[in-house]
Amino acid sequence: MTKLSNVKGRITYVSSHAKQENLYAVYETTERKFWRELAKCNQEEFEKSGTEGKCIEARELIIALPESFTEFQPDRLLQLFTNHFKQNYGTECIAALHHNKRKTNYHIHLIFAERKLLDEPIIKIASRNMFYDENGKHVRTKKEILGEDGEIREGCSIVKKGEVYEKKLFTVKEERFKSNSFLDEVKHSYTDLINIYVKDENQKLQVFERGSVYLPTKKIGKNNPKAQEIEADNQKRREWNRAVDMALISGVPEPKIMEVKRKEITEPIRESIVRRGNRPRLFSRVVTVAVEALEFLIASVLFKKPREVSEQTGRTETEHPERVAENIMTAAKVTKEEKAEPEQPKMTRLASKYPKLFKVNKELEDQNGAIQQKQKQLSAKKKELSEVTGWFKGRKKKELQKEIDELKSQIRDMKDYLPRIVQKIGYRSVQDFLKDFKASQTEYSEYRTAIAKWKKETSKEPVAHGIRAKLAEKKQEIQNEQKNKQYTRQNKDRGAR
Repeated sequence: MTKLSNVKGRITYVSSHAKQENLYAVYETTERKFWRELAKCNQEEFEKSGTEGKCIEARELIIALPESFTEFQPDRLLQLFTNHFKQNYGTECIAALHHNKRKTNYHIHLIFAERKLLDEPIIKIASRNMFYDENGKHVRTKKEILGEDGEIREGCSIVKKGEVYEKKLFTVKEERFKSNSFLDEVKHSYTDLINIYVKDENQKLQVFERGSVYLPTKKIGKNNPKAQEIEADNQKRREWNRAVDMALISGVPEPKIMEVKRKEITEPIRESIVRRGNRPRLFSRVVTVAVEALEFLIASVLFKKPREVSEQTGRTETEHPERVAENIMTAAKVTKEEKAEPEQPKMTRLASKYPKLFKVNKELEDQNGAIQQKQKQLSAKKKELSEVTGWFKGRKKKELQKEIDELKSQIRDMKDYLPRIVQKIGYRSVQDFLKDFKASQTEYSEYRTAIAKWKKETSKEPVAHGIRAKLAEKKQEIQNEQKNKQYTRQNKDRGAR
């Protein structure tokens, strides 16, 4: 989101075919004169406030779209996204749909007003001549705006009787448009809208959450002079994110990861900027230390006995099984004479996904275990290299260093594969997958407990639910119908003989 100090000029620039190589559509929710009046109102209010700097006449959102959206009709696509904003925030907009020169960035420029039109405009007409000095202040007599030569001083003005001396068309600016929370809200809103129309599940978008366990990577623009510096920075951020994935899979609680991030990254960087200014090289060293701290935390968790770990992860599943069963069981209808038999508990949508998610989680754990083994090999090789001394051991050192470099490359590739495992089934990160997996694990356990109680009370076997069960039931019905037809045909044949 950017602030616009010349909204009329910006509108002309983004909506002109002469100025844009790849302009596909322009959509406006109001007439152009609205923006002229809005600019005038903002400038007048800015002058009255006496604030220094530039007057903000409007704001602009730049919305990146997936390249697959080029398949949609541009006019309708732009209308959908613009009306989505106006419906949510009730303010006037003008938007343009563009491509960059190389046609690699499909995007919308959406300009919106921070003020709304009043239901009833306030227009005041002078009942007599009104006089204003150089500062725009109203004075009582004409003498007060005359110079020594008897002429009206420069900058002073007169509003004649019958003319409009004050016109108010707009409300005050909405404060929420200035907040970070508004921008976060818009990001989530448009991300959800985009994901509705994304056909490929793997291409669905996700907003990077503030305060996440991960570190966001920075986008490198075309011909950016700091491209190498930003890429080096991104490499360190990816290194941290890989370590976070391993920590989550290993069972390290998110609050512990956040604590390491805060103590080893956020606070040291903040203090360094205050003391010495922005130093990109320092960031690399800080993240390296943070990754080491997180890996130590992972090792401490994996050192625990398997029984202790399973008790911690499975506590929610076994806690108060009777209470959980009572909550899930459908309340039986009570007649005047007697209670009806309780209905069979139904499996939730998330619980039904548990078997599939369990397999994916097993793949994550196996991959994580393989990485741990590679890291042990790497530690052993590093130790072996440190023990090789002497002038005539150069060849041995080179061989060990080559093996170490190969192991590092293998470990990096293996870590990069972790998020791909969950992306194959539509999740954007390991963190998102594990949240759903743990929830499904809990709901599945609660369902099993409820079914066990139901079987004990009714002495019946549960009937399968869901799409597969319905398909199996339908298949059985078809088979029964075919058998009945065959039996009827045989009877007819017997009668003929």
